[in-house]
Amino acid sequence: MTLSNDASSLESPDILPAGQLTPARIPWRMVGGRGIAAHLWRRFKNLVKQPFYYLYLRRLRAKAQHWNHPRHLGVIMDGNRRYARESGLHDTLQGHHAGAEKVKEVLDWCYHLGIPVVTVWSFSVDNFQRSTREVEGLLRLFEDKTREMAASRQVHEHRVRIRYIGRLEMLPESLRQEIRRIEEMTAHYTQLQLNIAMAYGGREEITDAFKRYIAERVERGEKIDDILETFSDVSIEPYLYTSGQPEPDLILRTSGEVRLSGFLLWQSAHSEFYFCETNWPAFREIDFLRALRSYDERQRRYGR
Repeated sequence: MTLSNDASSLESPDILPAGQLTPARIPWRMVGGRGIAAHLWRRFKNLVKQPFYYLYLRRLRAKAQHWNHPRHLGVIMDGNRRYARESGLHDTLQGHHAGAEKVKEVLDWCYHLGIPVVTVWSFSVDNFQRSTREVEGLLRLFEDKTREMAASRQVHEHRVRIRYIGRLEMLPESLRQEIRRIEEMTAHYTQLQLNIAMAYGGREEITDAFKRYIAERVERGEKIDDILETFSDVSIEPYLYTSGQPEPDLILRTSGEVRLSGFLLWQSAHSEFYFCETNWPAFREIDFLRALRSYDERQRRYGR
């Protein structure tokens, strides 16, 4: 389910809790009085634990080289707002900013372990129901981060191909322009595939795939009876957002929520799941490696 238990004392809750490691630098003007005290206390506890943390991290890194890694990792990046509240930040958008920065770290971890496809869920169709202020702030953030990625040394050195999946027509034109630009810029990269699910919903993806499948055959002049007769479970796969990519072997969700919320519904039929209690901005390499260790320990039979 969440974090696997281990007999090692280095993983006991008293030494390495699954909770947050607060970033070292938080703008104090954004933190209230209680937030400052809580932040300083967390910093003190983390300083005490750090020697144990790095010893254990080194051990996990060494072992990870011999594990069976997923070809496609799906990530539901949950807990940005909760992180902001628990860190004493006045504005929850600061949590989203921290979450966007975390993607860079996770991308590095995946690159160094040779995980070729990563899909992260940044914004769902349902998220448009949030307050106008939050939605507009998030869309501005996405536009800024997309522009940053286009100039990112990490993207070009690691040769990361970036694709956005979802109902992109729901996004502002200025954001869509940045998306088109970065997709064209990285289209020839083959080292790592990063899918960013934005304005995404699993039911919407399946609906769109069926519509495209039927529309294409009707356009060819096929009759509905013939379309139905030849239809099978593999018929719509070429019309999915992730067409041509391996299905996700492992789907990871942060913040302690134990549900998929519609993420990659069709593709996740045989996926393994891992639920981590840590909020996304506080997600550590040690949490990442624990998820991969859990995946390595599982036996995947695909019904056999």
